[in-house]
Amino acid sequence: MEANKILSVIRIRGTVDVNYEIEDTLKMLRLHKPNHLVLIDNRPSYVKMLHKVNNYVAWGEVSAEMIEKLLREKGRLKGNKPLTDEYLKNNSEFNSINELARKIYELKAKITDVKDLKPVFRLHPPTGGFKNSKKKPYNLGGVLGYHGKDIETLINRMI
Repeated sequence: MEANKILSVIRIRGTVDVNYEIEDTLKMLRLHKPNHLVLIDNRPSYVKMLHKVNNYVAWGEVSAEMIEKLLREKGRLKGNKPLTDEYLKNNSEFNSINELARKIYELKAKITDVKDLKPVFRLHPPTGGFKNSKKKPYNLGGVLGYHGKDIETLINRMI
């Protein structure tokens, strides 16, 4: 992995009969339910957390275009209202969703910089279901673990 990248983390599996440390780590990542996605940077503490919950999440690097698509289609404000360019102009230092996505991608802004914007994106299960096993790692033909840039295909199927 390259330094200073934005990672998307999607929770794939539930937590029935899961070790409390793993469940606690998922809560720290704000991944409370399956099909939830969060954007984090790749500082070492986050990467260690991802390795700990590797059997429950899929993760990889995302582009600025994918961040913009997530914000436009799944970005929600308090009250479950959609995020709009007008809201950003009136309530933050950003003029558009595109500008916010670029700043997040460049690590110059965080989702929490926008007032009332929820930090978790709620996605649908993938269109056509999971093509591969939800119990195997990605490099062995499953869905779990590190995807690299291929995570965007999974995200597109879940939006």
